[in-house]
Amino acid sequence: MKKSGFTLIVSVLVVFAAICLVGAARPAPDSPPEWDGDDSSALPPVDDPELRPRGLVFDVTHHGAVAGGRIESSSGFLAAWDAACDHGERATFYVPEGEYYVGPVEFSGPCKNNQSPKIVIRGNVIAPSKLNSFPSKSWIQFTHLNGFSIIGEHGKTNFDAQGAVEAWKQNSCQHSSHCKTLIPSLKFDNVSNGTIRNISLSNAKGFHLVIHKSSNVHVDNVIVTSPRDSPNTDGIHVSHSSNINISSSTIGVGDDCVSIIAGSVNVTVFDVTCGPGHGISIGSLGKFENEEDVSGISVNMCRIHETQNGIRIKTWTGSTPSNAYNMTFEDIEMTNVSNPIIIDQKYCPNGKCDPSKPSKVKIKDVTIKNVRGTYKSDSAVTLLCSPSVPCENMKLVDINLTPNHEEDDDEWREGNLNLNGAVDGLQVINSNF
Repeated sequence: MKKSGFTLIVSVLVVFAAICLVGAARPAPDSPPEWDGDDSSALPPVDDPELRPRGLVFDVTHHGAVAGGRIESSSGFLAAWDAACDHGERATFYVPEGEYYVGPVEFSGPCKNNQSPKIVIRGNVIAPSKLNSFPSKSWIQFTHLNGFSIIGEHGKTNFDAQGAVEAWKQNSCQHSSHCKTLIPSLKFDNVSNGTIRNISLSNAKGFHLVIHKSSNVHVDNVIVTSPRDSPNTDGIHVSHSSNINISSSTIGVGDDCVSIIAGSVNVTVFDVTCGPGHGISIGSLGKFENEEDVSGISVNMCRIHETQNGIRIKTWTGSTPSNAYNMTFEDIEMTNVSNPIIIDQKYCPNGKCDPSKPSKVKIKDVTIKNVRGTYKSDSAVTLLCSPSVPCENMKLVDINLTPNHEEDDDEWREGNLNLNGAVDGLQVINSNF
């Protein structure tokens, strides 16, 4: 019996020691709390399942970020990110409701097991208004991430860059060759296999959303807004990237709603509303030497209204050789658009190039189909192709565009098709413009 009692005492001591060890592994009382995403008491309930966190939750307000007022919170955002990134896909980087004043930050990976934490942003993020607050070339940057998702609360989550305060007052790149480098709001650089959904961006100092050297990224249900006179405020800009899908988004800015430039392959733009702005553009191409080709571009089921251009391909004069091919624009509705369909291979703004030298960007295999609506320029279709490398295999199918102008406009002339340069193989089928 005494032996049994001794065994019982030893067992109790072992259990007690194990409990102590487990307790020591937990965060200290003054450490930032890490919540299990399945604990409904930890976070406010949400109806949208995409907003529900997964795994451990790293709330920026528990790492030093402060909602409301003008307290700079970038250090709190970065501290929460570093902790979440260390846990990889089993964690959530979480921004609760409220307004957060955040300077330039970079959320970099790779994260644990090369998998990004889930990113849930329910609050609004506001940038400093002054340009001297930005020693870096972007406001918020995501780099070297795989398997990421950035989910906002539709109609509530917004990134406001406050471009009107100072940035837009700098010389516009459209009117001066000495314009300042304008700062993009969100930049995704070297990321892959990700989703950006249900966020809004406004008043960018430069481009709103940039995807660069990335692959397999889906941008969905995004709202982008800046005034029509805000300079160089492209909505979504894609460069040197592949398999990019932009869908179900609304973009109204002072420059291109969507711009796709060199090195972009397999980019889809679907169900996008564009206006105001400069339309949906491929280019500009050929500005720099040895640019990579552009191919596999699909623009479908889009609505373009009150824009400077509709669908546009633009290349610089005097460019080095490259190619832009296999591009389809289909089921596009236009309302009161200037230059509804335009290929401009004489692009040379601000005298930055020699207009006497032809563009050497080869444009071929372009299909434009089922484009309908109204326009307010001299020509519905403008093809200014290079005399050096002719546009090749161009198809205009089911184009129905009606001029829209004031009845008392004595200077109005209906040009329909403006063709200049060299075209090798142009088909116009069942069209009226």
